[in-house]
Amino acid sequence: MVAKSILIVEDDITYGMMLKTWLGKKGFRVASASSIQRAKAHLEAEGADLILSDLRLPDRDGTYLLEWLRGRGLSIPLIIMTGYADIQSAVKAMKMGACDYVAKPVNPDELLKKIAEALNAPAGKTLPPARGEKGDGLSKESAPAYSPFETDFLEGESEVAKQLFNYVRLVAPTNMAVLINGASGTGKEYVAHRIHHLSRRAGQPFVAIDCGSIPKELAASEFFGHVKGAFTGALSDKTGAFVAANGGTIFLDEIGNLSYEVQIQLLRALQERVVRPVGSNREIQVDIRLISATNENLEQAIEKGAFREDLYHRINEFTLRMPTLRERREDILLFANFFLDQANREMDKHLIGFDEKACKALQEYHWPGNLRQMKNMVRRATLLATGKFITLNELSDLQEATALPLSAMPLRNEEAEKRHILEVLRQTGNNKSRAAQLLAIDRKTLYNKLKQYGIES
Repeated sequence: MVAKSILIVEDDITYGMMLKTWLGKKGFRVASASSIQRAKAHLEAEGADLILSDLRLPDRDGTYLLEWLRGRGLSIPLIIMTGYADIQSAVKAMKMGACDYVAKPVNPDELLKKIAEALNAPAGKTLPPARGEKGDGLSKESAPAYSPFETDFLEGESEVAKQLFNYVRLVAPTNMAVLINGASGTGKEYVAHRIHHLSRRAGQPFVAIDCGSIPKELAASEFFGHVKGAFTGALSDKTGAFVAANGGTIFLDEIGNLSYEVQIQLLRALQERVVRPVGSNREIQVDIRLISATNENLEQAIEKGAFREDLYHRINEFTLRMPTLRERREDILLFANFFLDQANREMDKHLIGFDEKACKALQEYHWPGNLRQMKNMVRRATLLATGKFITLNELSDLQEATALPLSAMPLRNEEAEKRHILEVLRQTGNNKSRAAQLLAIDRKTLYNKLKQYGIES
């Protein structure tokens, strides 16, 4: 007899993995999805005998899946899980076609009973008509599109994470210029994407520019475009970032790395909302929402004359501070399991999680490279793991690189900072990329520090 298949739709990766493992031991074939979008893709490709779905999901309310099933004439039984086990949400889900609901934390015996009842229900049971058919809800034609980027990241459950994303939801519907301040690897670009997708410009372009990688001579062309023949090498017309982002959002990452001359050009474009491609006499009106990011202290840069104060006030109508991973320790295992889930899919592996010693090491590590470092480390560990769990053997990087990042130094005077950089360079064998990662700064910032302190390469 072929085992019944269950699809778990749950954005809490740790909780979803626990349910998947437990139900697998009970003889079911179990798949999981962390969003409605991924659930739909799985159902279209492989189907399921039963769906176990959370009520609150990152891209849609779980009840939307019921509407989607109805629209395709599918009668797959669906059990709603909710941590908000109030009568109103339960009744709404049942009216919309859910065969049952369970409250979180789930009682195993109760869940098994409900699954058995749903799977043994008489065949041919159909879902009620879709609300969208009568115009009192969202039909599949009128439902807005959601970007996969939105569902490819976790917000976290720590207090600092909740505060951050409360601010994100507050500022997103406005047209305010947002400055995101935080160390490398903390997820600044994700937050910029999140603001865009929660804004009224969500259906328009999102264009990201890494200001640290643009040569000073080409910055105007990157921002504003150029016409053919404007300079040596301009073999054809080029559309600049501001025009490409017209109507949408432009994200300037590491804006503190722009040269002073380029800052002047950028300020004019932001003030007048007009750009002129290099080599052209034609001015183009643009309507963009600006989001910038930096890992530097721009107020200090203003004092040193490296950053224009008028530009700073133009880009900083609302500031978001990104917490480091050290500041959100409650989220460490949540993110580790999330990245493991991604790596499992990418490498077609089926690791369950981290063993006890690995979990302890993950929580105690100082994470100088933040989420980016964790993601890379978990991918490597997933590749190396031979058992069902990731162990300390696969997390050897945790035993290395014990240097504190610059932002965590107890004394931030220049002499202490110089000694700290020299020590990290010694530990890394003068590897600048590795040193920058340990110090939680980008390579350009490290080179600026080396020049500032007269440290020879």
